[in-house]
Amino acid sequence: MSTALVTGGSRGIGRAVAVRFAQAGYDVAFCYSKDEKGARETADLIRAAGKEPLVYRADVSDEKSVREMMESVFSLEILVNNAGVALYKEIAETTLEEWKDLFSVNVEGAFLCTRYAAEKMKKRGGGSIVNVASVWGETGGSCEAAYSASKAALIGFTKAAAKELAPCGIRVNCVSAGIVHTDMNAHLNRDELEDFLSQIPVKRMGTCEEIAESVLFLAQSRYITGEILRVNGGLLV
Repeated sequence: MSTALVTGGSRGIGRAVAVRFAQAGYDVAFCYSKDEKGARETADLIRAAGKEPLVYRADVSDEKSVREMMESVFSLEILVNNAGVALYKEIAETTLEEWKDLFSVNVEGAFLCTRYAAEKMKKRGGGSIVNVASVWGETGGSCEAAYSASKAALIGFTKAAAKELAPCGIRVNCVSAGIVHTDMNAHLNRDELEDFLSQIPVKRMGTCEEIAESVLFLAQSRYITGEILRVNGGLLV
């Protein structure tokens, strides 16, 4: 049996990733922080795909919470570091506490999960880690300095971890997602959304399912590591 663990699986990209891995035949575990209703809905979708999920309420920024979750996941082959939070504010309005809170989830959460997952993967002879970043981590997003910086850090972490863990049989890759139809983009008004779409060559937002397909591809590709796969409709080429 091979298990895929997805963080932030109660909605959006995380939910789509968890369901896609179940459809591909993996045993699936996922965690969520607050959205219990969403977690139940994800679990039902995984069951509909023929798998019984392991569901954890875990704060990825808390080491004790991550350690306890990892200790109870068996046959871990794939980790998807998807849990993340966004912040749409000008730099002058962003508090240090908000900056730290965002980094604690988006960066420290990925670090903690990778640290504990890698130890389990080493014992089983290898595995795959896929981090979910953003195009803003590559280009920077206006009024999203904290979010952009955290995703840039995640991209750098991906490259470093890939080099370090490759000799252990562990591959580490990253999906750099473009503008995707999720709750994170709910702050955009009609004019802002149309402006964004005008900059995308394919003239539409991406879907969570398209990101999930890319995550599965990287997880299963045996000769790819340290890669930043851009899934952005041509927004950045």
